Amino acid sequence: MELNLRKDAYYDALSLGEIMLRLDPGEGRIRTTRTFQVWEGGGEYNVVRGLRRCFGMRTGTITAFADNEVGHLVEDLILQGGVDTSLIKWVKTDGIGRVCRNGLNFTERGFGIRGAIGCSDRANTAISKMRPSDFDFEYIFGELGTKWLHTGGIYAALSEESCETVIAAIKTAKKYGTIVSYDLNYRPSMWSAIGGKEKAQEVNKEIAKYVDVMIGNEEDFTACLGLEAEGNDESLKELNLDGYFKMIGEAAKQYPNFKVIATTLRTVRSATINDWKAICRADGQVYMSKEYNGMEVLDRVGGGDSFASGLIYGLMTTGDPQTAVDYGAAHGALAMTTPGDTSMATAAEVIAIAGGAGARVKR
Repeated sequence: MELNLRKDAYYDALSLGEIMLRLDPGEGRIRTTRTFQVWEGGGEYNVVRGLRRCFGMRTGTITAFADNEVGHLVEDLILQGGVDTSLIKWVKTDGIGRVCRNGLNFTERGFGIRGAIGCSDRANTAISKMRPSDFDFEYIFGELGTKWLHTGGIYAALSEESCETVIAAIKTAKKYGTIVSYDLNYRPSMWSAIGGKEKAQEVNKEIAKYVDVMIGNEEDFTACLGLEAEGNDESLKELNLDGYFKMIGEAAKQYPNFKVIATTLRTVRSATINDWKAICRADGQVYMSKEYNGMEVLDRVGGGDSFASGLIYGLMTTGDPQTAVDYGAAHGALAMTTPGDTSMATAAEVIAIAGGAGARVKR
C-alpha cells in the first residue's frame, strides 16, 4: 500500500502525549516495597521510543514537564532512549505542584494468579494544562516536518485543554502531509472528570476524521466512536471471525479515511501466561499475525505500544500490511519479555521472531 510519506521531513515520527515517571517494585508489590526502579513511559511516547531504539528511526516527542528535578530525571531517561527532546516545553512550577507537576505511575507486574496493578498519580500535570497556543504546530509540522505523528486517547482524556491540543495538532499535521496514527485506548476513569463517554465520543469522532492508522479494541471502538459490531464485512468471512472483528469492518465503512485499522488480541491465562496475536485491515483485506500461544510474560505494560511501533515501522518501510502486523505482534511479544514500559528488542530480533525463529541460545 502507498502511504505517500513526506520526503523533506526532519523527523521520521513524533509523539504527542504525556510521559510519566514509572516506579516499579520489581518482583515485589507497591504496598510493601522499600525500593523502586524508575523508568519513563507513556502510551504515545512508548511508540516513538520503540521506533528510535529498536528500529533506528529519527524520532522526537511533543510534551511538557514541570521544570524541576523529577522532570529532568524523565528527560534524562528519554535521552538515554535516543528520542529528541528539543520540542519539550518546560513549565515553571511553584515547588509543590499547585501550578503544575510531573506525572507518576506506580506499576507492579503481577505473577501467576496475581494480576498486574497500576496506580497513577497524574492529575494537574504540565502537559494536561497545555493549550494549542503553547506549541508552535506550524513550525513543528510545517517547517521541521515529520513523516508520522502518533498520539492517542489517553492524552486526549487528560483535560479539556488536551482535547483541544490534540485536535489542533492533527489538523496541522494533516495540512502538511503527515501520516497520523491514533490509539483509542479508552479509559473510563480518565474521561469521567471531563464529561464521560459522551465527551469521549464527541472528541474522538472529531479526531477520527483526520486519522490514517487507527488502533483499538472492541471496547475502544464502541465507547469512543459509538460503533456496534452489526455489520457483515465480507473480508472477514474466510477467517471465521465475528462480533469483535466485525467492528473493524464497521469502522472502515464509517471512516473511509482509515487506511489501516489494527488491534491486538490477548487471552490472559494468567498474569504470566498469555495468548497473543494481532490483526489489521488495509485495502479491504484483513491480515492476521503469527499467533503466540502460551507466551510467557515478564512485564505486560507497553506490549500494545510496542505492537504499534512495529506496525508503523513495517508500514513505513515495506508498505505491506502482512509484514507490518507480523512485525507489530513480534515486537509487542518481545517487549513483554523485559521490564519497563519500553522495548529492549532489536530490529533483527523482531524480524527473526516474526519469521518463526525460536528461543534457542545464541552464542
